[in-house]
Amino acid sequence: MLSNAYQSLYTIVLIVLVVLDFLCLVRAIKGPRIADRIVAINMISTITIAMILVLVNMLGQGGLADVALIYALIGFLAVVVLCKVYMGIALEKKQKKEENEHA
Repeated sequence: MLSNAYQSLYTIVLIVLVVLDFLCLVRAIKGPRIADRIVAINMISTITIAMILVLVNMLGQGGLADVALIYALIGFLAVVVLCKVYMGIALEKKQKKEENEHA
């Protein structure tokens, strides 16, 4: 009986996390700023890790915890790369703006 209650709780938590993941995806597409998109992508990664960890408890498969760790590393690297690209674009725009003002 208690295991059925936990299964129902895990299912509800997974549904809520999927809805939140979808809302973050909408924010990542819609924007309006690049910083909003980067934060949304980071949230998608974090929510996906939470979903994997809920599945670890729900299914009793400890191997999925390793998948969550790997996904965390990949998500971190993706956010770092996106920030680096964004900073490069921002610096280029700033340099072009300064060149136009001096010309």
